[in-house]
Amino acid sequence: MNGRSGGASSLRLGYGLNGFAGHRLADACAVVAGLGFRGVGLTLDQPHLDPFADDLAAQVSHAAACLEKQDLACVVETGSRYVLDPWHKHEPTLVSSTRRELRVELLTRAVRIAHELGAEAMSCWSGTLPEGVPAEEGWRRLVDALGPVLDEAGRLGVMVAFEPEPGMHVATLDDALELRRRLGEPEHLRLTLDLGHLVCNEPRSPAETVALAGPLLGNVQVDDMVRDVHEHLPLGDGELDIDAVLGALLSTGYAGLACVELPRHSHAAPAVAAQSLSALTDSLRRLEVHP
Repeated sequence: MNGRSGGASSLRLGYGLNGFAGHRLADACAVVAGLGFRGVGLTLDQPHLDPFADDLAAQVSHAAACLEKQDLACVVETGSRYVLDPWHKHEPTLVSSTRRELRVELLTRAVRIAHELGAEAMSCWSGTLPEGVPAEEGWRRLVDALGPVLDEAGRLGVMVAFEPEPGMHVATLDDALELRRRLGEPEHLRLTLDLGHLVCNEPRSPAETVALAGPLLGNVQVDDMVRDVHEHLPLGDGELDIDAVLGALLSTGYAGLACVELPRHSHAAPAVAAQSLSALTDSLRRLEVHP
């Protein structure tokens, strides 16, 4: 795999390239690496890597060269808003009433692209269950749809990291653990945890949630909670202490990427990325860790 781990911490900081939508892929990788990030979250979408492009093989080869040149690790992300339907955000999903096969095709392609890139994980989520559809039907759709994706991932040795998302069928860590149980707890199905959701979306404290997820973590996202880590940040109905959450993450022994995800900040991507890195490294230094 690309990237190096070192220093006192095995945790490596990365940046989601959906926050660099105005940059060419090579330029985005150069800026991210130049700032000091160790990896990227690469969302499959235009303009960086279109999973349905006619020249897909060439785009994958180009992406691999960009990552290699900058010595960046990679996680493949699949949260593009309109990659499957230009009219409806994120549709169809794994739990939609129709066209679920399109999402399955996207995720299967994402697994293959992750394999070609030497990515550390392919990250995905369930989608929102349509109104009126029983929860048990949602589970059936989800398990059936993920089957071929996990088969392909197992064949290629790719980790699938499933993310609980607020408002989706799999919304909490407990939901994600239930999904693993229903699928037979395959070793290559792990978890994506978005640290920005821990207060507003989980029944446990952030530290308890991180500790519970720890052994199964395959990917970590750092949402827009890094604006000022010197204060407790309001999220939903509570506050998140970034030092405490990063400390809990480090305590799990997590050795993967923690990528900042700011998809609405492409207009000021280099400055926002620099500010994010400064905030996170300051927190890690307070924890006496050197990323």
